[in-house]
Amino acid sequence: MPNKTKKEKEMAKCVKSGMKNSNSGGGGGKEAAAENSDESQQQQSGSKRPSNSTPPPTQLNKIKYSGGPQLVKKERRQSSSRFSLTKNRELQKLPALKDSPPVEREDLFVQKLHQCCVLFDFVSDPLSDLKYKEVKRAGLNEMVEYITHSSDVVTEIIYPEAVFMFSVNLFRTLPPSSNPTGAEFDPEEDEPTLEAAWPHLQLVYEFFLRFLESPDFQPNVAKKHIDQKFVMSLLELFDSEDPRERDFLKTVLHRIYGKFLGLRAYIRRQINNIFYRFIYETEHHNGIAELLEILGSIINGFALPLKEEHKMFLIRVLLPLHKVKSLSVYHPQLAYCVVQFLEKDSSLTEPVIIGLLKFWPKTHSPKEVMFLNELEEILDVIEPSEFVKVQEPLFRQLAKCVSSPHFQVAERALYYWNNEYIMSLISDNAAKILPIMFPALYKNSKSHWNKTIHGLIYNALKLFMEMNQKLFDDCTQQYKAEKQKEKYKLKEREQVWHKIEDLARQNPQSNRLHPLRPGLHPQEEYMYSDSTVAVYSMETETPTAEDIQLLKKTVESEASQGLKDLKKDKVLMRRKSELPQDVYTIKALEAHKRAEEYLTANQEAL
Repeated sequence: MPNKTKKEKEMAKCVKSGMKNSNSGGGGGKEAAAENSDESQQQQSGSKRPSNSTPPPTQLNKIKYSGGPQLVKKERRQSSSRFSLTKNRELQKLPALKDSPPVEREDLFVQKLHQCCVLFDFVSDPLSDLKYKEVKRAGLNEMVEYITHSSDVVTEIIYPEAVFMFSVNLFRTLPPSSNPTGAEFDPEEDEPTLEAAWPHLQLVYEFFLRFLESPDFQPNVAKKHIDQKFVMSLLELFDSEDPRERDFLKTVLHRIYGKFLGLRAYIRRQINNIFYRFIYETEHHNGIAELLEILGSIINGFALPLKEEHKMFLIRVLLPLHKVKSLSVYHPQLAYCVVQFLEKDSSLTEPVIIGLLKFWPKTHSPKEVMFLNELEEILDVIEPSEFVKVQEPLFRQLAKCVSSPHFQVAERALYYWNNEYIMSLISDNAAKILPIMFPALYKNSKSHWNKTIHGLIYNALKLFMEMNQKLFDDCTQQYKAEKQKEKYKLKEREQVWHKIEDLARQNPQSNRLHPLRPGLHPQEEYMYSDSTVAVYSMETETPTAEDIQLLKKTVESEASQGLKDLKKDKVLMRRKSELPQDVYTIKALEAHKRAEEYLTANQEAL
């Protein structure tokens, strides 16, 4: 399906931002007004599309099932995390907080927090201690409600108790992410191992999130307990296979980043270290998409001009993340971060595009389509002055993509000609771009195996013709001359080889040797007589004057027909493996409710 035009994108963006602004209140008014003023300026200039103000949320369930049999699979790995169980797990139900006198509530609240530090076995014996597990679950539920709807409950004595309860329940060593046969967990193909203790873990996360968001919460008091060690332990949990846990972690870390200014540089540095280890050592980490989603909102709030530290993060971390084989798991969030940087500082466009071309995939077509998607997003926000700097290497790569035998790669590259803003950039620089693109377009208009590609190529050629008829004719003549030159060169090469063969035959010992020809099997030698040069006729077919006239007529008719056929064609996607479905995993992931759908920007302190 072709990409939306610039106007459609702007309209969709305006609708989204309008809905967001109407739902936000209080302190969001100024930000909304600023966003609207920025959008109006961009629409008036007609140069670039406005970008999304929030990073794309990470998918909870990355596997798309196609109606296969639903099976309950046996555990492949070491199941979920194993906790150090508390020896005395017999909990007594305490009085309800709302029914107790106000004077006693603080002490009762602390008692309930102590009770919730008791850990139970959900793995080896899930049916044990059911009565006491329910006491803990009910206590957590009650505290979530209490801290959400009551005021003046987060007193100074509560801070260490709440942080300790969170730490005891959640900070643990994660199980290895490989099955007994040693195969690595593939986030694209394998179902994740869900945490067996999730009924309690979920409520602990919800309580801590409400604790951080409470109007009574004071970062100056909490910073004694929520320190660098706490943040490091929190970041280690991002490698959990359970996407529900990573979703909560994402929101919790985002809140901590927003409230604790002193921890911001440390958080960014530790996230960088996770990325470095992922890129250059392990190439395995389950939480890269969530960490990039957090960074997307952080980049959104960077003050201008950008610090050198932030520019280095773009060049040394975000660009190398494109070369990892599991790119598809986190690519939407990565592309969003890159585009945010370019909107902040357009001078970074050239190193970013050159970096993308450096890491451009050679043999992985689905990954190549992702690169083309990201490149179009970048071109949507590029400044014309920056476009001029990268147009030649950029369109040399696009010419290769148009010539790709994989039709989805060629199709995605040709969709660029449906983007109004990109077409305006091409039109302004047609003298440089058309000579680069014309050979690939002309050759594939005849030789590509896919009919849809023919229609898109004719559409691109038609647009080039309408831009500059004289330039189009010049490129056609130049292409013809180059092909003629190639033909003569190959003919000369054949003649030289014939001379060498004649000289070789004059040698008295030549009769003892089998005659050889470069590039041919000895049995194929005699297929070619002295007067035959058919070996090159297929590859260097030269367009005649009649071909050129026919091309122009064909372009007019085929361009419109090709676009009609394109609308009828069903878009094909890479088919995933047919995997047995674990019905419990599917239901658990579908039932999960996000703490926050979109992460908002935190303004970076100067």
